[in-house]
Amino acid sequence: MTKIRSISTKINIQARLANYAALSKFRLSSFVVLSSAIGFIIGSQSVSFDWIKFLLFTAGGTLVTFASNAINQLIEKDSDKFMTRTQSRPLPTSAMTQMDAVLFIGVTALAGILTLTFAVNAMAGLLSALSLIIYGFIYTPLKKVSSIAVFVGAIPGALPPLLGYVAATNELNHYAFWLFLVQFFWQFPHFWAIAWLSYEDYLKANIMLLPSRDGKSKVSAFITLIYTVVLIPLSLYPAYLKGYMTVGSGILLLASIGFTYLAFEFYRKCEDKDARKLMFGSFIYLLVFLISLFF
Repeated sequence: MTKIRSISTKINIQARLANYAALSKFRLSSFVVLSSAIGFIIGSQSVSFDWIKFLLFTAGGTLVTFASNAINQLIEKDSDKFMTRTQSRPLPTSAMTQMDAVLFIGVTALAGILTLTFAVNAMAGLLSALSLIIYGFIYTPLKKVSSIAVFVGAIPGALPPLLGYVAATNELNHYAFWLFLVQFFWQFPHFWAIAWLSYEDYLKANIMLLPSRDGKSKVSAFITLIYTVVLIPLSLYPAYLKGYMTVGSGILLLASIGFTYLAFEFYRKCEDKDARKLMFGSFIYLLVFLISLFF
């Protein structure tokens, strides 16, 4: 009997941990944390690298990211029931109570922001709190009102590399803003490709994220293309600062041209398969961008 009870307890603990992982969007959070960690490493090139500060920054940033994603799911718990890709989340299925979610948000948000503020620097704490507020309480409810939500959501989505840089240097300079701008403009083709592929699913929840009122139209595809084109001149900024083409700028320039080509093909054909290529291409582009920072 004791053994059975022990096995049952173990299963319950594993189930609760799985629910919290789903609530925090653990895999998505990993990308956010990676982006901010690289921003920290790049910022540390101008100062001495502080391992303790880096670990505390990573821990604090992870907690704030968890909280932001959990707020998103708590607010959208009813909408998520209608969408195929979200209806199995812990809140729509009642695998987790709303009170559990609220407690999780409170603990992770408070612990994360306090860690960043007092163990890293005040600017990092302020930016992380701002990111959480915009993503959780402005972007999330705005998704049901207007496609302008994508623009609003791109702000906290672009903050991780800037936040990492600021955490390391305690300085908000032009290079930090460049890191922000690349990830800011990257997000539009990324999210619009996803919105195109999940268009019908989003409609079930009364969510419109594509830039054109016509939905899956040539106009939406053209606007998507424009945002990828902007990434091309942005990729040359490090070369402009140094006065010559760096290896990193060259890598990022080629990636930006390739990403724009995928967007052009998407615009030319307006087919789901091309939207899917653009979506996967966006993941590759982000990784290339982060890697290019080291060259």
